Amino acid sequence: MKITILAVGKIKEKFYRQAIEEFEKRLSRYCKLEIIEVADEKTPDHASSAEEFQIKEKEGQRLLKYVREDAWLCALAIEGDALDSVGFSKKIEGLGVSGVSHLMFAVGGSLGLAESVMERADYALSFSKMTFPHQLMRVILLEQIYRSYRIMAKQPYHK
Repeated sequence: MKITILAVGKIKEKFYRQAIEEFEKRLSRYCKLEIIEVADEKTPDHASSAEEFQIKEKEGQRLLKYVREDAWLCALAIEGDALDSVGFSKKIEGLGVSGVSHLMFAVGGSLGLAESVMERADYALSFSKMTFPHQLMRVILLEQIYRSYRIMAKQPYHK
């Protein structure tokens, strides 16, 4: 299976990059992983709702440019469905069994994902009601994808 992470913004912090590289290495035995980063927009202090909407839409259009028509797109959004790790693993496994060969995950910028991305998404997934830095969400997402493959393969992984 091919998995693509579409993400707004670059990872600047070395420790996040190292964690991402570690999970890329671990995942290489289970799937073909690709990470695509698109530019983020600068958000002015005290931006209006209209300005925030425009910023998210610009970032969203950059993400949508990479979404393949035949791919299953999962948007990471606070209002999405909350799954535990086993449920997430079953979701990925079920998609594979049903013939989906390309999973794409969209990670928004500091303001979240644009409505246009949410409308294109086949599924919305929430990792928590809490807000996390979008850089950290990439690490968490990769860790959970790796954990999912370990669960599918009935291989041990720390709890």
